[in-house]
Amino acid sequence: MGLAESGEMYLETIYVLTRHSTSVRSIDVAESMGYSKPSVSRAIGILKAGEYITVDKSGFITLTEKGIETANNLYERHTILTEMLVSLGVDRETAAVDACKIEHVISTDSFEAIKKHIHKYK
Repeated sequence: MGLAESGEMYLETIYVLTRHSTSVRSIDVAESMGYSKPSVSRAIGILKAGEYITVDKSGFITLTEKGIETANNLYERHTILTEMLVSLGVDRETAAVDACKIEHVISTDSFEAIKKHIHKYK
């Protein structure tokens, strides 16, 4: 995907926030993730440089086509892995935390196999 794990986490957070609000700013990302404004500003700069987002003069963040595609893939991994763990008996909160860790390191082949399995038996 080209992004480090932390960049992926920021991108996914922006994606989730944009699903619930039409206007997302760095402060929203900072509050959602519990990170400092300087940390978020640095990440926003990296995401802009990678052409995953744009930021207008008022500070509103918009996902680019590349950003939407990448974030959507991350979000799909997160939700499917969470559901898989819940179906195995893991409580939802723990499953979501673990899925967040797994989604950044699992291979495409392994994820696609899990996805196929989940859809087949759901």
